[in-house]
Amino acid sequence: MSKPEHIAIVMDGNGRWARQRYLPRVAGHRQGVESLRRCVRACEARGVKVLTVFAFSSENWNRPQDEVSGLMDLLASALAHEVKPLHESGVKILFLGDRSRVSQRVRDGFAQAENLTTGNTKILLNVCFNYGGRWDIVQAAQRVAASGQAFTEQAMSAHMVTAHCADPDLLIRTGGEMRISNYLLWQCAYSELVFSDKLWPDFDEAALDAALAQYAQRERRFGKTSEQVRSSTLQAA
Repeated sequence: MSKPEHIAIVMDGNGRWARQRYLPRVAGHRQGVESLRRCVRACEARGVKVLTVFAFSSENWNRPQDEVSGLMDLLASALAHEVKPLHESGVKILFLGDRSRVSQRVRDGFAQAENLTTGNTKILLNVCFNYGGRWDIVQAAQRVAASGQAFTEQAMSAHMVTAHCADPDLLIRTGGEMRISNYLLWQCAYSELVFSDKLWPDFDEAALDAALAQYAQRERRFGKTSEQVRSSTLQAA
């Protein structure tokens, strides 16, 4: 069975999960942290090498101020309480996105988490925070221009925030919405897409396995014909 080495996830549905239970939206985000912890363990157990999650988009600043403030408090709490157990489990953590708009306290928390986990090798967890796919492309283009390099796909990829890892094999979006919402636009050009009706706090090991089963049934052609793909597979075997 074909398995993805890099999974990207749009963790959608926290607010709706809370609303269904007559709870404040931040309670859904808090439960979403629990789901992320569970998902990291499940991915590592299934041989996934990289997990990249969309934690806070550059457009999320437009949400109600009390929700944004609650998310920032939750982030500070997660940095204080979640990083050490992840480190002890061998998880390497990187935060990807525009750090200029977040507080110095948050930036320091990001740096401390990255420094603590830098030598870990079991699984890489990329947390996209204040991230947008268009922003990523623009900042990469600015870096290519500043370096004086020619504008090639290779040069652009080398300056994306995910330059340290391969592009996602599989993109999962929870919550029943069928769009990618400005997430990893460059990197997901050839990713397989799976949309789950599960709200993110309810996304468990069974839901992950269902997504992996869908992925295993896909034929990844990268512009080739099915015959070419099958011939390459036979030759490799």
